Amino acid sequence: MAAGDKEAFLSRWSRLKQEQAREASLPAEKQEAPPPALPPVESLTPASDFAPFMHPKVGDALRRVALKKLFGDPHFNVPDVNEAYSGDWTGGDPISEELLKTLNQARTVLFREEEEQRKKDAEATAVAADKPKEEDEPGRQDA
Repeated sequence: MAAGDKEAFLSRWSRLKQEQAREASLPAEKQEAPPPALPPVESLTPASDFAPFMHPKVGDALRRVALKKLFGDPHFNVPDVNEAYSGDWTGGDPISEELLKTLNQARTVLFREEEEQRKKDAEATAVAADKPKEEDEPGRQDA
């Protein structure tokens, strides 16, 4: 191709855009396949073929009904007892109050107010123990 034969960039771009628009405006020759024939949902078993229900042309409601039928089978809806995360671990005995108080993290986070109150009480009793008690003297009256 010679240097003079080159088409200018903008001319080439414009020509390609026009060709693309013409091709897009032509009717589509290829027709999409209709959705496959679906068996009745009531007759489905876990051994049935559920692939036709996954076709994009099948409605969401019908797909959900078919999947509900599939996953209603005990093979799918019973948890495996050997799988670590299939159990309900929310139950169980709570940690006792005595054990919680021995844990350093619990002491600093949960029982901070109680510790502070105990320290204040201990300081108050220590101050009271250091202070000499005024004894009543016979014959002396308080003014």
